[in-house]
Amino acid sequence: MAGQYGLLLANAEQLVLVCGRGEKYLRQEGAARLPVLRHASVVVGRDGLIKAVGQANALRSQFSGASFDRIIDCSGKCVLPGLVDAHTHPVWAGDRVHEFAMKLAGASYMEIHEAGGGIHFTVEHTRNAPEEELFSTLKHRLERMRLAGSTLVECKSGYGLNLETELKMLRVIERAKRSMDIGISSTYCGAHSVPKGKTATEATDDIINNHLPKLKELKLSGEIDVDNIDVFCEKGVFDLDSTRRILQAGKDVGLQINFHGDELHPMKSAELGAELGAQAISHLEEVSDEGIAAMARAKCAAVLLPTTAYMLRLKQPQARKMLKEGVIVALGSDFNPNAYCLSMPMVMHLACVNMKMSMNEALAAATINAAYALGKSDTHGSIEPGKQGDVIVINSTRWEHLIYQFGGHQALIDYVIVKGKTVYENEKCGIMSSY
Repeated sequence: MAGQYGLLLANAEQLVLVCGRGEKYLRQEGAARLPVLRHASVVVGRDGLIKAVGQANALRSQFSGASFDRIIDCSGKCVLPGLVDAHTHPVWAGDRVHEFAMKLAGASYMEIHEAGGGIHFTVEHTRNAPEEELFSTLKHRLERMRLAGSTLVECKSGYGLNLETELKMLRVIERAKRSMDIGISSTYCGAHSVPKGKTATEATDDIINNHLPKLKELKLSGEIDVDNIDVFCEKGVFDLDSTRRILQAGKDVGLQINFHGDELHPMKSAELGAELGAQAISHLEEVSDEGIAAMARAKCAAVLLPTTAYMLRLKQPQARKMLKEGVIVALGSDFNPNAYCLSMPMVMHLACVNMKMSMNEALAAATINAAYALGKSDTHGSIEPGKQGDVIVINSTRWEHLIYQFGGHQALIDYVIVKGKTVYENEKCGIMSSY
């Protein structure tokens, strides 16, 4: 017989709320003082939403006569919000492991790109891959992300560069969104690179005149619901003027602006994003001081990707300066064939070690701020009544172990829960039968 409530997480040693007053994001000062409850419990309703959070004794009295579909004893464990990965490229075919050797030998990203590798290599394989193959690999990658604690993931297209393949990728993402127990924010990234045989201006015109009207049509018909528009604003790819045209056209059809900027060269992408009302800009290794100030004023999130700087041996993003200047800092894995990382705990660890973020700042960046970067911090990113019941339970008495331990999350994470449903359970876990 079903209970009145879906799930009770009882007696957690530490319950990390991240936010306690409905904040939509946390700047540096807010991230310094994350609210943590000791010996606390969480109640999730059968609708998948959090109903109550508080001290275990108080909730035991409040729900003394209630029944639950499931009760999990979290004694000696920590409960945290599900992690949010704010930047991924998870739909592609082909394998670029050979390029890793080239990078180790000193080849730059653009040198590999100009030699026919990089994005164009992946585009060729993705265009030729059947839709079912792309869905199967996406499903496997999302499952691995979920095992590492990610419960909301941004997923980009961008390895098609023509309308047919971009739509194929977006259909695959839509299918995963509707069939899998994981949150997905979908992003159209048709301006990921300039297709062979086209100039940047021709590609821009094609996107504005053909791609975006088709996306609007498919959204109205209920076939594909895309959330964000992305452009790779970079020297030799899409310049500032082309980027402006595409992003504005995307905004005009109802897409949220969330794009790549100032990665390899200073492009004034941050200034442009702030001007256009972008929700978020990713990378920003080469952002200007003026761009940082503009993003802070505009409440435009900076999605920093420590894996990219690490693997490509780039300059690290200026996380400390951004935080000091009041920028909303988020994190993403940048999972793609060029940066193969599916683990947000490892991303947080790299952010702390290489970008000098504190553990509190990294956790805020991988939860509430990453959710804000996707326009979803009203429903995701913290453990508060009314929000979606996405949480992880780790087998440690201190939550910092999620970041402190570099790798090995398979042994640390006991439960991953999405909308109050247990989607991963470590086989060694026991279940509390009474409360």
